[in-house]
Amino acid sequence: MIEIKNFSPSEFDCPSLKGSGGSMRISTLEMLQKARDIYAKPISVTSGFRTKAHNKKVRGVANSKHLTGYAVDLSAVAEQDKRELLKALYAVGFRRFGIMFSAIHVDNDPDAPQSVWRYDAVTDSQGRIIRRATNPKDWALFGTLEKIKAL
Repeated sequence: MIEIKNFSPSEFDCPSLKGSGGSMRISTLEMLQKARDIYAKPISVTSGFRTKAHNKKVRGVANSKHLTGYAVDLSAVAEQDKRELLKALYAVGFRRFGIMFSAIHVDNDPDAPQSVWRYDAVTDSQGRIIRRATNPKDWALFGTLEKIKAL
C-alpha cells in the first residue's frame, strides 16, 4: 500500500479483517488524497474495503466496489460539507457517486459506468434503522453528474 499523507491504511480496513485496507486500489487512494488536498479539511472514511461477509451484513450490493478496493464511503452530514466534498471529488476525476443521508459513496472502478444514485432506507428484522434514506433535498441538489460538475 502506498503512503498517503492524510489517511492511515487502517482507516480503510473492513471491521472484520484487520489490515484489509491494504487491498484498496492505489488509484482510489491517490485520487482521494488529491481530493483531500483540494477540500483542505479532514475527511472521515466510514467504509473502505469490505469482505463478502461484511458486505452482506451491511446489505451492500453483490457487486459492491468496496469488495474490489475501488470504493470508499466518506462522512458528510451537512449540505455545505457534501457540496464542497463532491466538488473536490469531481475535480480529481471521480465520476461514480452514491448520495447517502450522512455520507457520500465514491468509487473509480474503470469498468463501471459513470453514475449518481441514492439510497433507500434499510431496516433489520426488528424494524431498527440500519441505513437512512437519502435526504430528498440532497438528491435535488446533487442527484446528477451535471449537478455535481456545476458545483
